[in-house]
Amino acid sequence: MSIKLFDLTGKITLVTGATHGLGMAMAKGLGNAGAKIIVNGSSSQQKLDDAVLEYKKEGIDAYGSLFDVTDENAVKAALAKIETEVGPIDILVNNAGIIKRTPIVDMEVADFKAVIDVDLVGPFIVSKHVVKGMISRGGGKIINICSMMSELGRDTVSAYAAAKGGLKMLTQSMATEWAKFNIQTNGIGPGYFATSQTAPIRDDGHPFNEFIIKRTPASRWGDPEDLQGAAIFLSSKASDFVNGHVVYVDGGILATIGKPANE
Repeated sequence: MSIKLFDLTGKITLVTGATHGLGMAMAKGLGNAGAKIIVNGSSSQQKLDDAVLEYKKEGIDAYGSLFDVTDENAVKAALAKIETEVGPIDILVNNAGIIKRTPIVDMEVADFKAVIDVDLVGPFIVSKHVVKGMISRGGGKIINICSMMSELGRDTVSAYAAAKGGLKMLTQSMATEWAKFNIQTNGIGPGYFATSQTAPIRDDGHPFNEFIIKRTPASRWGDPEDLQGAAIFLSSKASDFVNGHVVYVDGGILATIGKPANE
């Protein structure tokens, strides 16, 4: 019975921004739990095709869907094609996101808006159109990928923090409106993870590497696979009465102020 609670066999799952990084790690976890994965990307068809091939090499039933989450017409067309060619979406993971590291006084308005569009407006657009089918079928799961910046500020990432703080509140609003339709809407807030993007700053002796290890009670960077359990839980029957929460997978950073007690 406990295993069945987490079984995703046959569940059609759209993961935006799943061609690499944490999005791919979470999507692989869902795929290995039995879900069919719709891999979304927006940069190029070649990158999308390469990603789908990587999923398939691991035995995951995967399909590609190239669209920009900020383009409502493109989203609607892509969702219609997915439903026709693969089937209706049972699980949506709003993972696509960007960040621009610029002090507030130096940041161009256009750059600020670009981050808000992808990280906050994108999840609104995709969810708005996916949820209509979920409502008509009587259930579904939506997971918004938030951040520790949904709770904390940090210098040079004002647009990202504003978007991710907004995404936390959008998650709660979605849960408020859609829980009555047996749709569970929740979030995942990753901490600092060992990815190709963070590789240059994870060298021994690098100040930021030392800061993260000392600041994290678990005393390490997260492994991308550490996100898979939370993603599977929030996508499965095990979370059928969980609504409007953000699960922070951060090694304990948000649980403490200052240096952890184990130093």
